[in-house]
Amino acid sequence: MQKILSHMRKAIEEYHMIEEGDKIAVCLSGGKDSITMLQGLKTLQRFYPKPFSLIAISIDPGFEFFHTEFLQKICNHLSIPLFIEKSNAKEIVFDIRKEKNPCSLCANLRRGIINSLAIREKCNKIALGHNQDDVLETFLLNLFYTGNIHTFSPTSYMDRSKITLIRPLIYTSEKEIRKFIRKNKVEVMPKVCPMDGTSKREDMKQLIFTLTKDIPMIRANLFGAIQRNLTDWKI
Repeated sequence: MQKILSHMRKAIEEYHMIEEGDKIAVCLSGGKDSITMLQGLKTLQRFYPKPFSLIAISIDPGFEFFHTEFLQKICNHLSIPLFIEKSNAKEIVFDIRKEKNPCSLCANLRRGIINSLAIREKCNKIALGHNQDDVLETFLLNLFYTGNIHTFSPTSYMDRSKITLIRPLIYTSEKEIRKFIRKNKVEVMPKVCPMDGTSKREDMKQLIFTLTKDIPMIRANLFGAIQRNLTDWKI
C-alpha cells in the first residue's frame, strides 16, 4: 500500500483533489480498483493535513452476481458508511434496448444515480477509481474512434450538481493494483457485466500490451504526452 499511497498523494496534491472539510463519496463497485482506492483514502485520511470525511456509494445494476453483503463487509471493516442504490440498468441496456455497444448508455445511467446519491448525502466530491491504464486506454479510444486528442481529467467540476469528480489513482498502474490485491490476499467481487473482456476498451488494453514488447517506454511516453499537451492535465 505504501507505493500506491505515494502515487495517490502525488495525484491528490498536484491536482488539488482534496481540500479541508471535503465530504467525499467513494464509488465502490467491489472490483480491485475501487477497493484499493477506498482503502488508500481511508489510510490517507489518518495523516493527511487537510481533514476530510468519507462515505462509500454503490450502484446495484441488477446482475445476478452483484453481492451487496460483500460491499457492506468491506465498509464495516474500514468503518465507512455505505449507501447502495438499486438500478434497472441491466433491464434497460440489455433486455429492453438490447444494445450492441452498451458501455456508454450504462455509464450515463450510473452517472446520474451516483450524482443523485452524492447530492442526497451532502458530498461535494465524488472519487472514481480510474487508474493510469484507464487514462491511456481512454486516450487511444478517443483518438482512434472519434478523432479527438482527449482523455478524462484528473478533476472535473460539474456545474449542475456543484460536485467535483476526483480520480486519485491516475498515477497508479493496473499492474501495481493487481500486485497489491494479490500480495495482501484482498478479496474482490467477480466481474458482473457480460461485456467485461469483450469491449473496445479491452482492445486498447491489448494494443498497449503488444506495443510495449517493441517499445518498452510507450506507456510513459503516452502519459507524458497527455500531461504536457492536454490543457486540463497541465499542472
